[in-house]
Amino acid sequence: MNYHFQAHRQVRRNLLEILQNTSTKDLLLIPDGFNNNIYWNIAHTVATQQLLHYYLSGNPFRIDKYWIETYKKGTLPNLDVQQSEVDDLAFLLTETSKVLMKDYDDDFFPDYTSYTTSFGLDLKNIQDAIIFNNMHESLHLGYAMAQKRAILGEQF
Repeated sequence: MNYHFQAHRQVRRNLLEILQNTSTKDLLLIPDGFNNNIYWNIAHTVATQQLLHYYLSGNPFRIDKYWIETYKKGTLPNLDVQQSEVDDLAFLLTETSKVLMKDYDDDFFPDYTSYTTSFGLDLKNIQDAIIFNNMHESLHLGYAMAQKRAILGEQF
């Protein structure tokens, strides 16, 4: 699983770079052709990671439920985000990855409720969830990159 944790850390570093190098105005802008914004995509990865790993294993979330309720699948983008929340999200991107690795090493996930994702993949254990989550976060990294390109194009 070391490779999968390494991949997770790298995706999170890429998301963090976008978060920290994009103005708050641009993070919250919904580009033409999209139904959400860069900020939502990044926050959504943190919320979904908690659901896939902690909720489905019967464990408590490692973050405040605010993030889950505000950015889980099916939510709409929050257009009134303060800089303090952007800073909190930057912290969560790094910290939740570290905590997941520690929890995995501590065998915190002995039970897991099987779940079929909207991709049509069955998750049967925490290892499946970790691997799928990397794919999910990479998808949203791609959306965030595309949205940033669309925004930069709209500014010309």
